[in-house]
Amino acid sequence: MTLDELRRLDPKKIGSWPILPKLGVLLTVLLLIVFASYWFDWQDQIERINIEKQKEERLKTTFVEKKKVAVDLPAYRRQLDDIEKQFGALLKQLPSKSEMDALLTDINQAGLGRGLQFELFKPAAQESVRDFYAELPITIKITGNYHDIGAFASDIGKLSRIVTLNDISLASTKDALVMDATAKTFRYLDEAEISQQRKAATKGKPAPAKK
Repeated sequence: MTLDELRRLDPKKIGSWPILPKLGVLLTVLLLIVFASYWFDWQDQIERINIEKQKEERLKTTFVEKKKVAVDLPAYRRQLDDIEKQFGALLKQLPSKSEMDALLTDINQAGLGRGLQFELFKPAAQESVRDFYAELPITIKITGNYHDIGAFASDIGKLSRIVTLNDISLASTKDALVMDATAKTFRYLDEAEISQQRKAATKGKPAPAKK
């Protein structure tokens, strides 16, 4: 059809139009309906569907991660048991409060047994308390020959309880060698002390803000 023929078509008599103009009008109406449906209704639905799909993917990822943890749970439990056993073995190397005096005697005897002379053996007046153990520094000053002082340091490392030598300084005199050091020994806290530590930590935390 020509452009003039299209212009002569009466919009009030669409039923009598030729087939091609009818199809054109129907297609235009269909496109307008689809566009209006998308703009006023489908657009929101598509966005909600996309959001739900994202949620579904996150849930799938979470499920896979939790399933993996569940599968590995027996291995994690065995690992935890091993860690607890190792921790218990290390804890046994820390003396209790009642055993501290005996440990201090062992340190002293280790030096005397090597023929060393203690010019100073002074435990600190107060322990440094940590999470589950207390640390007691001991200032020592001993005099002897190089070999005996080295053997003393080796004996300290072989004690059944944990003792470390820190801040070591050596000075020579005419007849001997003088060692200044800080020996640190540790003990585990009893249940009452641990409970007291936890209470003190709780009191030190700021109160939660009221909503």
